Amino acid sequence: MHKKVVVITGASSGIGKALAEKYADEGWNLVLAARRDDRLKELEEKLVQTNVLAIKTDVTKEIECRELIGEAIKKFGRIDVLINNAGISMRALFHNTELDVLRQVMDVNYWGTVYCTKYALPHLLETKGSLVGVISIGGYIGLPGRSGYSAAKFAVRGFLQTIRTENLKKGLHVLVAAPGFTASEIRKNALVANGMPQGNTPRNENKMMSAEECATHIYIAIEKRKRGLVLTFLEGKLTVFLAKFFPSFIDKMSYKMFSREPDSPFK
Repeated sequence: MHKKVVVITGASSGIGKALAEKYADEGWNLVLAARRDDRLKELEEKLVQTNVLAIKTDVTKEIECRELIGEAIKKFGRIDVLINNAGISMRALFHNTELDVLRQVMDVNYWGTVYCTKYALPHLLETKGSLVGVISIGGYIGLPGRSGYSAAKFAVRGFLQTIRTENLKKGLHVLVAAPGFTASEIRKNALVANGMPQGNTPRNENKMMSAEECATHIYIAIEKRKRGLVLTFLEGKLTVFLAKFFPSFIDKMSYKMFSREPDSPFK
């Protein structure tokens, strides 16, 4: 019970699930949050040797985020790491997209991070712990066809940078982690213009970084208390670097790449 405690949102699949398994392997106590209760229970049963608190949580609801953190403190008495991983994507041209789609994406990706951070921050300051936001390359450059997604990820990056500066002398560690394309369900569940999930991924998931590899990189970055993490070379580090000096070139390359996807909204 005196082990360190990590809270992970969006823990039922993809990077969040892989992070849960990684922290379990490292002997941490886990607080896992997601909307899909059945998936959480399956993961809890899989991690039978680990002290796990699984809580069905919709991060778009402030009260559920407050209850999540409260239950974590009630059971374990501390929080050492909060990983804001819950996220949803979209795929549609802005002028065709219903505004409720953008609101939903912002509610999950941005407000979910804000709500959980608000209630976990006092406890993280007590432990001089780590506050983590999982964004994407879309938090550094505007991805065509993903206006709401990029906007939310930019917002998370700005929010966490501000929290870092405000608590500069209090021992808080803040990591902004930006995976490149990672194999997960996020593209299958991405919302189209009318708010329905697109159902199929437009990219070859087998050629992407695995969620397990991504989780390992994030775990190490937290242990080393890094400020930022950008994953994959070509679609990650190089893109972010070039965008600083050759933004027009990156705009053209992004347009070209996304327009070539199957069923691209640009066609």
